[in-house]
Amino acid sequence: MFMTQISIIVPLFNEAESLPELCAWIDQVMQKHAFSYEMIFINDGSTDDSWTVLQDLSKKYPSLQGISFARNYGKSAALHEGFAKANGDVVITMDADLQDSPDEIPELYRMITVENYDLVSGWKQKRFDPLSKTIPTKLYNAATRKLSGVYLHDFNCGLKAYKKEVVKTLRLYGEMHRYIPVQAKWNGFTKIGEKVVQHQSRKYGVTKFGLERFLYGFLDLLSISFVQAFGKRPMHLFGSLGILSFFSGSVITCWLIGEKLYQIANNLKYRNVTDNPLFFLALVAIILGVQLFLAGFIGELLVTNSDKTTDYKIKHTID
Repeated sequence: MFMTQISIIVPLFNEAESLPELCAWIDQVMQKHAFSYEMIFINDGSTDDSWTVLQDLSKKYPSLQGISFARNYGKSAALHEGFAKANGDVVITMDADLQDSPDEIPELYRMITVENYDLVSGWKQKRFDPLSKTIPTKLYNAATRKLSGVYLHDFNCGLKAYKKEVVKTLRLYGEMHRYIPVQAKWNGFTKIGEKVVQHQSRKYGVTKFGLERFLYGFLDLLSISFVQAFGKRPMHLFGSLGILSFFSGSVITCWLIGEKLYQIANNLKYRNVTDNPLFFLALVAIILGVQLFLAGFIGELLVTNSDKTTDYKIKHTID
């Protein structure tokens, strides 16, 4: 039975000019090293001629496969569909803008197959990007390392290599493609490596990402951290907070009532419990505790995550 050694997954959005050169470059590297391979391009709702170019290229390169979304869903959606389609023992992801070099593929493949890494992430040590992009990237990478415990220099590098079984465990949506190494670690694939890769200046077109991606990415980092910690046991979080809040409010209320009864019994000056602002804070804590506890119960009922988070509408395919 014919086995595919490498699946190369390339998400793209309006990259018609770079596609012929990229396909030729990938094919040259694969032929030189005698790899059996497939190229899977995911057209993420491009508004230029990217899909037409891919259809033409598929006639020249039998290994080329394509998926075209009906609209722009984002890079996570593109990678999710590409991973689902991949058949290679090793899966390589790279961007379509020619800033990632296919010449890195043989060494990435060797690190997976020989050194037995589960995942190898590229590190663009020398970047050809403006300061408006590199400085936020450094801050984002530092925050991700701190929160996730995965110590990589460049989480956002598009050039990565994976064992096939790693990508089949991933569920990507939103901006989650930035945290693939984090997901992989939490899924039990702990041998994660890093390789310095060549970064090239953009040859065609302009970047498709703005500064807002760093804000969205950080919010997704908080989200994935929360889901990993409590996604399967929401009652542990909400129930604990609810009990703490309810208990604190109840103790304060009992203390206020007990204090008043003591003052009455000893003929001391007293005031109504409802005249004390602390009583209303305690009441809020009790109500909040009940609500948090109920939220935990509801979370337990919804703990089986909906598959609709990765339900993307595909318009065309090339097989």
